[in-house]
Amino acid sequence: MRRGTRTLLVLGVTGAVTAAAAVTASSAPRHEDRHPEIRNVVYLLGDGMGRTHVTAARERYYGAAGRLNMERLPEYGAVSTYAVEKGTDRPALVTDSASSATAWSSGVKTYNAALGVDAYEKRVATLMEQAHRAGFATGNVSTAEITDATPAAQFSHALLRGCQGPVYSDAACLPKKADGTYEDRPADPTLITPIAEQIARNGTADVILGGGLARFEPDDQRALRAQGYQVLGSFGDPALPAQTAASQRVATRADLAGVTRGKVVGLFNRGNLTVEQAKAGLPADAPQRQEPTLAEMTRKSLSLLDGRSKKGFLLQVEGAQIDKRSHANDAAQTLAEIKAFDDAVKAAVDFARKDGHTLVVVTADHECAGFNIVEKGSYTNAEALAPPANTDAGNPANDSRPSRAASGAKDPARSTGPVNGTGAADPRNFAPATFRTPDDPAGVQDGSPEASLWLSYLSGNHTGADVPIYAYGPGGRQFATSQDNVELYGKMYRSLFGTAPRGR
Repeated sequence: MRRGTRTLLVLGVTGAVTAAAAVTASSAPRHEDRHPEIRNVVYLLGDGMGRTHVTAARERYYGAAGRLNMERLPEYGAVSTYAVEKGTDRPALVTDSASSATAWSSGVKTYNAALGVDAYEKRVATLMEQAHRAGFATGNVSTAEITDATPAAQFSHALLRGCQGPVYSDAACLPKKADGTYEDRPADPTLITPIAEQIARNGTADVILGGGLARFEPDDQRALRAQGYQVLGSFGDPALPAQTAASQRVATRADLAGVTRGKVVGLFNRGNLTVEQAKAGLPADAPQRQEPTLAEMTRKSLSLLDGRSKKGFLLQVEGAQIDKRSHANDAAQTLAEIKAFDDAVKAAVDFARKDGHTLVVVTADHECAGFNIVEKGSYTNAEALAPPANTDAGNPANDSRPSRAASGAKDPARSTGPVNGTGAADPRNFAPATFRTPDDPAGVQDGSPEASLWLSYLSGNHTGADVPIYAYGPGGRQFATSQDNVELYGKMYRSLFGTAPRGR
């Protein structure tokens, strides 16, 4: 252990492949990266945020020559994100949020849908649990349900990420075997305990802010209060067999503003928090308008954690809706959520600059949907005005087999025009979305062919692309490289504890 207080700030972004958990020589910290002055680490994760997501948001809000707050950080690298097949070390090239989150929180590769266990269903400790046991203050913030994969990976263990609660079911909590039957219940009952129950009883995070109130019940509120938490809102009526929107009360921005110290749980929606674009279109008195922004939750978490422990703190912050709206192929909402996440990055960096002892890391768990910036006036290949010919006039030996006729035209049922322009009301319309940027002439509107930013998607699911990583503060240089997601665990562990994790 190093002398002095430390805080780890992580902004966010496990079988037993520990490839980089054993930390490769190329990623081992250099002497100059071992900073005794680190007191805080903040990990910010933009869920589903690939390199093109960042570029598109920059161009949308700041223009081609501009920069997002995360892009202004001095250290930049890349992260590979693959998972493994269950019960093996064979790579699964496209990860989900659960396996990726387990990689950086516990330093091991695991199968998709697993949380806090390795590929062989063995429980592994998380960085937040280790920090909590060592006396650091801890916080976990998300715009998703707090029981969702990314936040859950830091303070729960589950064979399946869907085991969120409020009640247990085999279908949600037990993996299926090849014959379609469920696996036997594990010897460790925690692994099939609903995640909400685990969160409410293990005390791993001092500050818990996000959505997901419907996952919790009145006995969870009692358990939290018995541990000294301030519970904002109400988890429901103990006299009822099941809780509803009428029996529970979500927390509000005003409730959060009234908290000045101590441990706190604030759940601001019964499901995921409301996306910023939708929230902005609602009346001022709409309940969704009472939800805090991610930047507000980040600032409040920092103020509550700062000074709570002499050792420092670990904070994870997730911008979850970037992924969820990319799954939906909704470019407008996706861009707005990247901007909201980037505002939270600024809140963290502002704190770090004043503090002087805080490491800030900004990354993603995976890319979602094959987000693309396409040439103005063009379409994706499947909807091209004239599909590209697959022949080589200069050398017929290069021709594809079979050959493609270059006589197609865009699908009139799906590509009636730019998706948020003419035909926007037609749910079958899959043409590119178009957006004005600060570089466009006055009068150019979103959704018009004249707008310069044209965006499209390749799919409605995750891809295996590497994701960007940015860092600021003491120790940040160690992230300025190409690395695998399990390596993030070791680097953050060393930043907190001053030594490498045992056996990893």
